[in-house]
Amino acid sequence: MLSIKVLLFYCAILPLQSERHHFFYRFTVLSKAESFSLNLPDFTAEAVADDRRIKHYNNAIEGWKGVDLFEHDGSEPPPESYDSRDWYRDQLKKASNSSQGSERHVLQRILGCKLESFPNGTVTDLTTFDEYAFDGDDLIAFKYDTMEWIDKSPVGKEIKKDWDRHVERKHKVHSFLYNCMDWISAFNNTNKSSPEVHIFARKAPDDRSKLDLICLATGFYPGDIEMSIRLNRSTIKNHTSYAIRPNHDGSFQVRSSVKIDGHLRGSYDCFVVHGGLGEPRSVQWDGKCLNSERTRWTVILPVGAFLVAAVVYIKKRKPNDSSAALVRDVCVYGAVSDQRAESAEACADTTDEELSDEGSEHTPV
Repeated sequence: MLSIKVLLFYCAILPLQSERHHFFYRFTVLSKAESFSLNLPDFTAEAVADDRRIKHYNNAIEGWKGVDLFEHDGSEPPPESYDSRDWYRDQLKKASNSSQGSERHVLQRILGCKLESFPNGTVTDLTTFDEYAFDGDDLIAFKYDTMEWIDKSPVGKEIKKDWDRHVERKHKVHSFLYNCMDWISAFNNTNKSSPEVHIFARKAPDDRSKLDLICLATGFYPGDIEMSIRLNRSTIKNHTSYAIRPNHDGSFQVRSSVKIDGHLRGSYDCFVVHGGLGEPRSVQWDGKCLNSERTRWTVILPVGAFLVAAVVYIKKRKPNDSSAALVRDVCVYGAVSDQRAESAEACADTTDEELSDEGSEHTPV
């Protein structure tokens, strides 16, 4: 009976990981002056599911083109809510006429839905969004429940007066968002990659008595991940987390770091929860330090003009915005830093007996 109680307690403290999925269309239209200045198409669009582009379009090609990087259950995503390129250009012109300043402008739209649920199918969050931005600032957004346009700026207020008259278009947007929620609720992303997890330290440059302990997870997909640095299996709160970044192959990487006392004894590990793992993974620090002078950084430059445009113009949203995570992910396209250690040495005042097995991965108990 005692063993059963212990087992039940162990199951209760394990994190119940939720599954998150999202799908959206993103549209970007540039003024002629801006398009010429950046040498980019004046109209681009893409469809994205769970952080991966599945098709894209711009005025330099005919029709939407699929991308063969995405594997899922085979169901077709909802078709785009049709608005012509000329319609987007007209909206950019209207917004430009209502604003002061230069002739270089950009209009953006993100339209889609996101879902969070437990493995048993219980839905904890289902959200839709249709948001516009002008020159990097919020412009106007559609509220699904009331079928209203909500202006976010003085320019948006002028746009709203015009859009409120087009009742049929409101119904089309509402219908798209309804279909999006229906599709994402049944979506099964079969393409999952588990993360490679590493933990290492280097001597802090500003204080030689301290160490920078770094946890790195890379090669995982989808991009939703939970990662923490622990001391004696207790999470260290005051750590620094960095934005999730894409790798060149469509997978992701993320890292966290914390400054620790080089003389403090204890068991440090990197604890990771991800959908590609059957259970949480723990990688224990081996007590060694990198030779920071020989640490090599690899930088992968962006591929594709549209990604460049996204980096330049997509503005980070406030944390409570419905699409904040989606927009923030776009901001980090382009520069991917992957740290690889060429050498390691024992940290000062550390004996061999105090070192654990090097880089061992194990299931936490």
